[in-house]
Amino acid sequence: MKIHRIAVIPGDGVGPEVVEEGLRVMQAAQSLSAGSPLELERFSWGSEFYLTTGTMMPSDALQTLASFDAIYLGAVGDPRVPDDVTLHGLLLPIRKAFDQYACVRPIYLYPGVCSPLADKASGSIDMVVIRENTEGEYADVGGRVYPGSPHEVAIQAGIFTRHGTERVIRYAFDLARQPGRRKKVTSITKSNAQRFGMVFWDEVFRVVAKDYPEVATESQLVDVACMNFVRKPESFDVVVASNLFGDILTDLGAIIVGGMGLAPSGNINPSKAHPSMFEPTHGSAPDIAGKGMANPLAAILTGAMMLEFLGEAKSTSLIRKAVASILAQGQARTPDLGGSARTGEVGDELLAMM
Repeated sequence: MKIHRIAVIPGDGVGPEVVEEGLRVMQAAQSLSAGSPLELERFSWGSEFYLTTGTMMPSDALQTLASFDAIYLGAVGDPRVPDDVTLHGLLLPIRKAFDQYACVRPIYLYPGVCSPLADKASGSIDMVVIRENTEGEYADVGGRVYPGSPHEVAIQAGIFTRHGTERVIRYAFDLARQPGRRKKVTSITKSNAQRFGMVFWDEVFRVVAKDYPEVATESQLVDVACMNFVRKPESFDVVVASNLFGDILTDLGAIIVGGMGLAPSGNINPSKAHPSMFEPTHGSAPDIAGKGMANPLAAILTGAMMLEFLGEAKSTSLIRKAVASILAQGQARTPDLGGSARTGEVGDELLAMM
């Protein structure tokens, strides 16, 4: 029987708490569904590691991770460590080294969850945002000269290659074709202001669209898209955006379906030539770390995404149905969803439901 080797990076803040519940639920689902065993290896990398060693992860971390089938990450971030160190010391190196070019972030309004938007029925908000994940505005190209002087200059460049842009747009179109989707792709840019990178993105989008005549298309400026995420989120199906715009839009998307505690994501290498990394969209939430208040559902749904990517369809379905059931019934809700349940109690309820 195949064994799935999973690298587990619990990370910082609430990361270890939600990861623990995610692992409990995934392993139970695999057992109940007679799925392949999960072989887990934990790595204590992150902000505490940085405060001790001066790096977010060891120099050979990428070589170590390369042998795994997938990476399961909790969260990284600590008030004692600058955010750019966290991002460029762990998250971006992993995404780039393993060519995880498609960041997949589902946005779905579950039955029993109240959207902050008025009169939104369950299931009416059902979209997937595909965020370009390895270049764009997070390419880390630029620099500073004359630091600390009145003439200091900072330059930050966005990098858009035809290869990188076309493949992530094509990934979005392929997803829109899948059963259950509405065969529509919306591209998000700011091409009225950014005449080079964003106009280029628009051109590539139109070229790729010709290969998918059955898929409806539209392009929106990012400011318009933000308004429409609030005004008419039902109009979106598959959304594709650059690294920065995809990051911003998915936080807004999470809030309109109940909050960051319900927002899973996957950093995908579609070829599976390298491991993909799965992480809840929320941060490390240091203000509630260790208090048992963190909502583990985003991490649990992220685990379901990982199992789906690994070919474990039965376990994936079991977890998602259990999550939908406890949300619909209003059981075991953490404070962010208006309840008083503790993190572990949500995991317990899911295990009982399965």
